[in-house]
Amino acid sequence: GDWVFCDPTVRSRDDALTPDITLQGWSARGDGGLRLARHFHHGSFAAQMRVPTENAIRIGEIDTAEAAKWCALNTMLVPYGGLLASNLQAGETLLVSGATGNFGSACVAVALAMGVRCVVAPGRNERVLADLQRRFGERIRTVKLTGNEDDDRERMRAAAGAPIDCVMDLLPPSATTRTVRAAVMAVRPYGRVVLMGGVGMLGGDGLDLPYPWIMRNDITVRGKWMYPPEAVTLMTGLIRGGLLDLKHFDVTPFKLDDVNEAISHAAMNGGPFRMTVVHP
Repeated sequence: GDWVFCDPTVRSRDDALTPDITLQGWSARGDGGLRLARHFHHGSFAAQMRVPTENAIRIGEIDTAEAAKWCALNTMLVPYGGLLASNLQAGETLLVSGATGNFGSACVAVALAMGVRCVVAPGRNERVLADLQRRFGERIRTVKLTGNEDDDRERMRAAAGAPIDCVMDLLPPSATTRTVRAAVMAVRPYGRVVLMGGVGMLGGDGLDLPYPWIMRNDITVRGKWMYPPEAVTLMTGLIRGGLLDLKHFDVTPFKLDDVNEAISHAAMNGGPFRMTVVHP
């Protein structure tokens, strides 16, 4: 009878140091992930699904009419994992590379809820940049990218109005490594960089960062895949505390029997703060 979030990040239990991971109903990484997927192979397009006990995480009482909006946890938890990994502190300045995308826009909302001083949001989509500005006001600093790496970096730094403490990269596979590097190297000395995007997954150039710049400026660069198990409970607290507003998300619900129509709708209506939800 409890309301729970079924965390799709399924981890193997036989190796606490380097667990295999599968995203239930989505993807699997390596042979170990495939073995997990063969057991936990059904996703949530069903009236019932099997999940590991620890992946059914209580979120407390919610109004049935609001249940679809709580599915936004799936999107927001991904960048939240990166923000936790970066040790983001209230009062810091964050740059979100890929802010006009699905995960990037969610990252903006989550970071503001966590108390950052401001978020620098670069992008090429002026419509989405304007929407972010409308939603979040003066704590977001939008930057229209030109494609010139050096110029864009300086414009991001100028927009911040203060040293950039942390850079979160959530760019899609279609983005270039030049776009990644322009944002990454805008971080201040002793700053942190977290890579969570898909750049390079379709091939192309690797990310070339200057060794002396990383070493002499004491830069921390790390990758992050998904989020830790406790992130669900922490994010539930942000929502219940009124810091993170689910009303940002525009939800279109479909009945389970209409799942094919839901998939078609999702394909045509993606983007920031837009969700297609299937419910029993």
